Amino acid sequence: MANVPDDLIDALIGREGEYSNNPADNGGETIWGITAATARAYGYSGAVKDMPRSTAVEVYRQRYWVVPRFDQVYSIDANLAEKLFDIGVNMGPATGVRYMQRALNVLNNQGKAFSDISVDGGIGPLTLAALNAFYAQRGAAGRDVLLNMIRAQQSVRYIELAEKTPSQEAFEYGWQVNRAFGV
Repeated sequence: MANVPDDLIDALIGREGEYSNNPADNGGETIWGITAATARAYGYSGAVKDMPRSTAVEVYRQRYWVVPRFDQVYSIDANLAEKLFDIGVNMGPATGVRYMQRALNVLNNQGKAFSDISVDGGIGPLTLAALNAFYAQRGAAGRDVLLNMIRAQQSVRYIELAEKTPSQEAFEYGWQVNRAFGV
């Protein structure tokens, strides 16, 4: 298992910012992008605003990189792994994986290029095999197409969130610029 590269964590924390307790934010109180609930789940018991950056880095390494197996994706495509990592932090690790699985399933020419995979949000041997088969077939252009299909799904999800809960419109522009199209 490869550790998440420090530059990916630094960039992510740069997008997430330091302490926030915006009442409109559904995530609630956060520091370094880690919610109070997540900090508690990983054993942090102090005041959220005082949580050290190093604690956030360890949470990112475990919960958002190693557990969802983004290290395995990184060995195939660093840009894709970075996108999945970012989505995972912002929307939950399984979300970006589902976006990738959906895209691969419609890019396989009805199963002629490679078999459909379950859209279960988990990275296992079949998902990695489908990813490798797609890249072998489509090369660098395929990498761009897949990444853009994932970005498109992420963008639409942010729109849906703001439509469902109008208070989330306060975050829409930033989500689109910094998340959907920025990574």
